[in-house]
Amino acid sequence: MPRDTYFRSIDYLRISITDRCNLRCVYCMPEEGVVPCSHDDVLRYEEIERVARAAAALGVRKIRLTGGEPLVRLGVVELVRALARIPGIEDLAMTTNAMLLRRYAAPLAEAGLRRVNVSLDTLRPERFRAITRWGDLDTALDGIAAAFEAGLEPVKINTVVMRGQNDDEVVALARKTLEARWHVRYIEWMPVGDAARDWRARVVTTAEIRAQIEAELGPLVPAKVGGAGPSRTFKLPDALGTLGFISAVSEHFCASCNRLRLTADGKLRPCLLAADEIDLRAPLRQGASQADIQALLQEAIHAKPRGHHLADCAQVRDRAMAQIGG
Repeated sequence: MPRDTYFRSIDYLRISITDRCNLRCVYCMPEEGVVPCSHDDVLRYEEIERVARAAAALGVRKIRLTGGEPLVRLGVVELVRALARIPGIEDLAMTTNAMLLRRYAAPLAEAGLRRVNVSLDTLRPERFRAITRWGDLDTALDGIAAAFEAGLEPVKINTVVMRGQNDDEVVALARKTLEARWHVRYIEWMPVGDAARDWRARVVTTAEIRAQIEAELGPLVPAKVGGAGPSRTFKLPDALGTLGFISAVSEHFCASCNRLRLTADGKLRPCLLAADEIDLRAPLRQGASQADIQALLQEAIHAKPRGHHLADCAQVRDRAMAQIGG
C-alpha cells in the first residue's frame, strides 16, 4: 500500500467518469451548467480501466465512481463489470443523485458494484426542486428503494447542510435512521468553484448540526458502517441506520486522508481542496506503460499536501465540483 510523504496510506481512488449531470445542485454546478468536456477530452473506459489496474497494482483497494452524474454516461454497467474484475479491488462503489437508479440498480449490482452513496439534501419536494433546480424527490426516493432491493448496501445518504436552505431538516433526516437503514452523512458546505462565493455564511458546522440532533432526539453513541471514509459515525440508540459527520471545514480530516481523485478529463488531483493536477490523459494516449502510469500515481501521492488551507480563507475556484468529481 503506497504512503505519501506524511506517512498516510493511500488506498482509495475516486474516478469521475463524466462532468455532465442531469441536475444543477446549488453547491455543485451553476444553473447554466459548465462548459462540458468534449467527447475526445473525456477518458475512454479502457483508459479508466488501465489507470485502475495500475492503481490496484500499487495497493489501491477501493474505487468510487463519481461525476457529474455517473449514470448519465452510456455503458457504465460494462465499466463496472470491468473494474470489478481487477485483482486487488475489494470495494467498488458509486455516488449518484438516484434520478436513474431505479433503471440501473439491479444491473450494476449484477456487474459487481457493492454499494451506493446518494446525494439527498432535503425531504421536502419543493425544496428538493429548488436545491437541485431540475430534480424530483419521488424519483430520488424510488431510486434509493431500488438500491436496497438490489442489495447495494450500505446505502449512504449524502446531505450538504446549507444555512438558510435546509439546516432546519437535520433532525428530520436523523429520524429517518430510526425506521430505515439509511446512513445519513451531514457534509459541511465546501468552497469549491461557484460555491466559493460567500461560503463562510453558508457553512453549518458539525458542532451545530450535532447539537440540533441531540437537543431533540437525545445523545448519540459511536457506531460503525462499512466503507472507510472521512465520516465520524454515530447513531441514535436502537436506530436501524447511522449518522455521520463530514467536517471538511471546521474539523478537517486531512491527517487521515487516503485518496486520490481522477477527473473525467484525465487529471489526477492529490487534494480536492487544492488546484494541483497531474495529467494522465496525454501519457495514456502516447503509449504509456503500466509502470509509467504507476510512476505518475506515485507522483500524485507524494504531492499530497499535509492539509487544506480553508482556515486561511483559501478557496478552490479552478473548477466546479462536478468537474472535479467531488
